[in-house]
Order: sequence, then C-alpha cells, then structure tokens
Amino acid sequence: MKYEMPARIRFSEVDQHGKLTLFHLINYFQDASTFHGEDVGRGTAWTSERGVAWVVAGWQLHIRRFPLMSEKVVVRTWPYSFRGFIGARNYTMETEDGELLAAADSEWVLMDMNKNIPTRVEKGLLEVFGSEEKFQDDFGARKIAMEGTGEEQEHFTIQEYQLDTNHHVNNGQYICMAEKYLEEGFVPVHFRAEYKKQAYLGDEIVPKVCKVEGGVQIALENTEGEAYFTAEFLNH
Repeated sequence: MKYEMPARIRFSEVDQHGKLTLFHLINYFQDASTFHGEDVGRGTAWTSERGVAWVVAGWQLHIRRFPLMSEKVVVRTWPYSFRGFIGARNYTMETEDGELLAAADSEWVLMDMNKNIPTRVEKGLLEVFGSEEKFQDDFGARKIAMEGTGEEQEHFTIQEYQLDTNHHVNNGQYICMAEKYLEEGFVPVHFRAEYKKQAYLGDEIVPKVCKVEGGVQIALENTEGEAYFTAEFLNH
C-alpha cells in the first residue's frame, strides 16, 4: 500500500529563487516513511523497544522539477523489498494534478543499536506495510565510483544541531553539507548518495570535490581518508 502525505511547500524550505531545496525534498521523503511506520505500528516506539533503528544506506533521485513556495504536493512512499537486514523503499512527489516532480529509490539497513551491527528484519514486515511493486525507472548503480581523488576543501567539525535522535549525523545533513560545494546556479536533475560510516559530534570532516561530466562528486571523509558519505550531483 502506498502511503500518502499531502503537503504545502513552506517559505522556510525554499531557496533564493523560491524553489524547494534538495535537502528539504529528502526531508519530505524521510518524514513520509517515518509517518508510514508510525501509522502501521512499526514506528519509533516499536524500534526503540527492540533496540533497533533503520539507517539509510543510499539514495537515488530523479528530479523533474523542484516545486515552488506555497505549491501543494503529495508525497507517496512504499517499501517493495525486505531481505536479510536490508529494506528498499520508493518515493514520489507529485502536484495535486498528478505531475511527477521527483522520484526516488532508497536502501535502508536495520541496525541493532546496542551492538552497532545489522540485524535481520522480522518476517511478514512487507505485509504489515503493504506490498507494492518497485517504481519503474532506471536509477542507475547504487555504488558511487569516485572518478578521482578530488580536491580537498577546508575541514570542519560536526556540531550538535546536525545530529538526529540516534545521536549521529542526520541523513539529510550530509546532503546539506555536500550542497555547499555546488557551483552557483547548479540545479541537479539526478542525485545519488551513499552512506558508508556514521559521523558523531565533534568528528572532523574532510570534504573532497571531484568534477565530472555534467556535475560533481563529493566525498565527506575523516582524517584517515575513510568516507562517511559520497554523493553525485548531475544536471542532465
């Protein structure tokens, strides 16, 4: 069953041109799946009782148009696969008239938060959420192969406001960090992100930027060269 979340784009969610930002688009998608879990009895209270949490492993987005401030939209989400400790989920954002604005594929890992290791998904979870077919679009490879070492940027330190309820950096915050290295006026139409290592309060981040055809690849690493997060932004 597809979960629906009607919404209206807020002034606080748009850029200087009055368009929804990528960071807030991701937030809409994450909020929709969070509410989906809450409404079927598999929300944060259920996961907390079991000492588990869903941690995103990757995003793949196709963006046709960023909606404008005050525009009414409908966000839809549905899981289409649970295997082992991995869940896969699709998202769409449409106008009230049915215009497709953006579509996403995502992969999540169920983590045992006490042991900090993946744990198997309960049987029958797909039936609890409602089974739906995968969104038919070519989102490309989940893994991002960096096309170079990248140009190192100024280091920065993780702040408290960037953390989520699991006490590590919020999924969307990585995207917000990476967006700072896009050139002025760059509008992504294809976006991929891969989460490799959790960052915590006080961790030092080493950004590296690699220009590629049609866009840019960005890695956020630690001082040992291990990637927390990699992303690819393409404008065609």
